[in-house]
This record gives sequence, C-alpha cells and structure tokens, in this order.
Amino acid sequence: MQLDSARLTALLAVIQHGSFERAARVLHVTPSAVSQRIARLEDELGLVLIARGMPCQATPHGERLARHAEAVALAERDTLDRLGVPAPDATRPVVRVAVNADSLATWFVDALSDLQSMRVDVVIDNEDHSADWLRRGEVMAAVTAQTHPVGGCDRRRLGRLRYRATAAPAFLAQHFADGVTAQALQAAPALSFNTLDRLQARWAAQYVAPVEPGLGHRLPSANAFVEAALAGVGWGLNPEALVADALSAGRLHELLADTPFDVPLDWHYVRRLETVMAPLTEAVTAAAARHLRAGTGAGAAVDSLL
Repeated sequence: MQLDSARLTALLAVIQHGSFERAARVLHVTPSAVSQRIARLEDELGLVLIARGMPCQATPHGERLARHAEAVALAERDTLDRLGVPAPDATRPVVRVAVNADSLATWFVDALSDLQSMRVDVVIDNEDHSADWLRRGEVMAAVTAQTHPVGGCDRRRLGRLRYRATAAPAFLAQHFADGVTAQALQAAPALSFNTLDRLQARWAAQYVAPVEPGLGHRLPSANAFVEAALAGVGWGLNPEALVADALSAGRLHELLADTPFDVPLDWHYVRRLETVMAPLTEAVTAAAARHLRAGTGAGAAVDSLL
C-alpha cells in the first residue's frame, strides 16, 4: 500500500492546527477538501485517525501516522537541501524533539531565538529517559543524559547542567534539625518529576548515603519544583540558574553547603537527516555553550553511534 502524500499532509495540518478550517487555510484548499482527504485516508487504512472536536486531536493511530508524515517531510527537505533547492517559508518542516523540563526552563529556548528554517515541536520527559522517544522513532532528536548509543543517530556533547539540593529554611528546621543524615533523608518528603526521577536519590548517594528519599509531591514542572521548595512542602534538586536568587536572598538553603550535582547532557539526532537538522543542531550546541558548564567532552565534535 502506498500512502497518498496529499492526504498525509492534510492529516498533519489538522493535527498541528487543531481544526479542518485552519488546516484548509494553511493548505490553500477548502475545509471540504481537507475533510475528504482525511476521510479517504481513514477508509483506506480502516482506522480512525482524527477525533473530531474543538480542537481536533489525533487518535493513537493518527499520532503514529503523523510522526511518519513529519519524517517524510523532513527527509524530503533534506534531499532538497542537498540539491540546493531553497524552501519557501510556508513549507518549513516541523522537527519533533524530546527535551527534559529543566533544560527547557533554563537554556533550550535560547536555541530557538535565531532558528528560521524549521519549527520545533517539543515533548517533555525526564533527562534519563528522553532518548527513549528517539529509540521509538517518535522524535527526530533529543536532549538527554543517557550516554548509551541510539541506533542510527549521531551525538554532540553539550555540557553539564548544575543542580542544587534546596529547601526552605522552615522545612530544613523541621526535617533536618539534627543534620542531613540517611535517616532524615528517608523520612523527609522529597519532590520528584515523575516515577522515573532518580535525581534526589543520586544526590543523596553521592553526598550522604545510598538511601531512598521520602516520598513527596510529584511535580512534572521545573518552575513548580522551585515554587514547591519555596512553599516548604518538600526538598529537591533544582537547576542552579533557577534558584540562585532565592539562595542569595535566603529564601532557600542548600541541604548541605556547597554540594552541587552536575548532570552531563548530550544532543542525539537522526543521522540520515544530518543536513536538514544542521541549523537546529548548531543552535542547540551554541545555546548549550552559553548556559551549561563545560565538562569532559563538552563541545566535542559529532560522535557516530551505530
């Protein structure tokens, strides 16, 4: 079976813009034409691809097909770039990337400031698991702390994101009155990004003891982490850049003085799309150089991963 490119383009436009009417304006056709293309694609596959509503949303099957359509568009753009054929602004490809929340809150947006050749669709996950999106073929690139090879991808080392274990003074007085001990860490509620977040446990193992910190609120947001620490409802590892002012003002304290925790970050991207991805790769590495701490291998040339 060969998928019709016009129907795939219509599907992607509806998902990206949330309605048949807005997709039609972008594609310079009528809403009826868009609806017919989607209907024929669904009939051809025997699957429902769009959940009609306000906004229209992709079904799981539609989401998978949309990722395929994005990959096809990006591969086509890569081929045209190699041929020296310029792309009009209206056909700027969408690049889906996985980024950890702390990078998004501290430095990644800076990489987008001068990026004109493409649009970026960011999905957020923990830095230890963002590369899994790449392995599943759901993104074209990822900022990740994983150093394991991702098949078919190349890698740039970015640098180290520095964290501080912080809490409000009243929280420290309540939970660590006798010091930051293994027992106290097991009892005090620690914030976490999700069930896979091991950052607090890794800090504890490095500076105190290999224990499981007490269970606290689960907050999948970098800014919410800081606000929760300020509110005194838990302790957690926060990016130094986000808590520097609060530490200076005394509104937050480190659990243990001068105990930074650095997480090395890499940029992984699909090798076969190297040419079309080059502007984003260069923008990401330049922004990382401005914001992250240099470390072993930071700023190094591309590593090929089989």
